Amino acid sequence: MATTKVGIAPMKAAQIPKPGANFEIVEREIPKPGAGQVRIKVQACGVCHSDELTKEGLWPGIQYPRVPGHEIAGVIDELGEGVSEWKKGQRVGVGWHGGQDNTCPSCRRGDFRNCRNLKVPGISYDGGYQQYMVAPVEALVAMPESLGAVEAAPLLCAGITTFNALRHSGAMPGDLVAVLGIGGLGHLGIQFANQFGFRVVAIGRGSEDTSLAKKLGASVYIDSKATNAAEALQKLGGAQVILATAPSSKAMSELIDGLGPNGKLIVVGVSAEPIQVTPLQLITGVRTIQGWAAGTAADSEDTLRFAELSGVRPMVETYPLEKAGEAYARMLSGKAQFRVVLTM
Repeated sequence: MATTKVGIAPMKAAQIPKPGANFEIVEREIPKPGAGQVRIKVQACGVCHSDELTKEGLWPGIQYPRVPGHEIAGVIDELGEGVSEWKKGQRVGVGWHGGQDNTCPSCRRGDFRNCRNLKVPGISYDGGYQQYMVAPVEALVAMPESLGAVEAAPLLCAGITTFNALRHSGAMPGDLVAVLGIGGLGHLGIQFANQFGFRVVAIGRGSEDTSLAKKLGASVYIDSKATNAAEALQKLGGAQVILATAPSSKAMSELIDGLGPNGKLIVVGVSAEPIQVTPLQLITGVRTIQGWAAGTAADSEDTLRFAELSGVRPMVETYPLEKAGEAYARMLSGKAQFRVVLTM
């Protein structure tokens, strides 16, 4: 029987993982694709903070055992019944958007991102911490040949999230756009904002990120530890958009007064704490706060093509699949520069 090595959080079948439990490498049968599915030989898989939802049992209704991973790059290894638009050997990726039901009210209006029964790799079905995985065709992302698997994988989550948020933000070339946080999301957001032609301000904590922020494409760096970032933004004319990538509701709250007229705070950094804002802050200047999720497979293809043309690339640290536990711990430490990727 053909088997494959898999990095998996539950230590036993049907066992919900305990917080802090280690990963275990297990041998499993190589999966067969069903109708409307393909089997992917995984070449690389990003380790995202959202993988904690799987590993720590935080997603309601998740069933175990389950393999994490939703930043997947690989090659189609086998086609399921009825699949004709994809080819064996074709390079593909799979991101957070792992498929939709095509029948809910949102899907009927073409709003697949807000499908009521959205499928997520690593949550709805086994993800990319393994050598082979099965995915539905609606989740597949065609990958440009010039992008390597390791650099493409993080673009299917952190990349699409920042790219899609910025291109739908309403900001125009020349507008002042600030990026809060220079981490896994922020270092890509700064690059995309620069390539979109925005006047980019990077906001971090500490002067040590100044040179990196400017290398990534920021024209101005604001150290929020040393200065009032909102006041600094107002001195620059006020931000048309603030892309909040740092998972700090406090930092987001402190920046609202840095928005210019009709300015928008776009939230992509996940935090459980509330954002503090008064009605007067929003009414004055007609400001808005908007959350943003990733996007569909088509949006991921747009992200990869734009990255290919513009030279936007993630900064990554790689680990072999056998060291999935170390890779996950490195990601959680917040010290990685900046995305952690498993290689097969």
